[in-house]
Amino acid sequence: MKHTNRQTTTHCLRCGRPLRAARSIANGYGRTCKAKVAAAAKAEIVAQYKAHLVAKAEELIEQGGIVAIRARRVFRTVSSDGTRTYLSAPQGCTCKAGLKGRHACFHRIAAHILSLAA
Repeated sequence: MKHTNRQTTTHCLRCGRPLRAARSIANGYGRTCKAKVAAAAKAEIVAQYKAHLVAKAEELIEQGGIVAIRARRVFRTVSSDGTRTYLSAPQGCTCKAGLKGRHACFHRIAAHILSLAA
């Protein structure tokens, strides 16, 4: 029985260099490019939304309170008190603030951050 040691190479979506690390292949970006994309996304998000809502959205992401359910376009998010879940997307959210539609809720901002990071 022959064993072939075939290495899969993909290329960075930003710079086109070959990716070898499993984490980089999964992300689609090399370490440096991922940091640059994240910084650009953060700058775009901070310019659009209020700073305290961006901070709450980042906290939601860090705590794992948001999970992609449809190809990184729709997310299931957890309420602040952890008793309810909502469907969130960069365009809207099913929470009370999201349904009113006057201002973006932090669930929607978290969905926007994750959609840009993809």
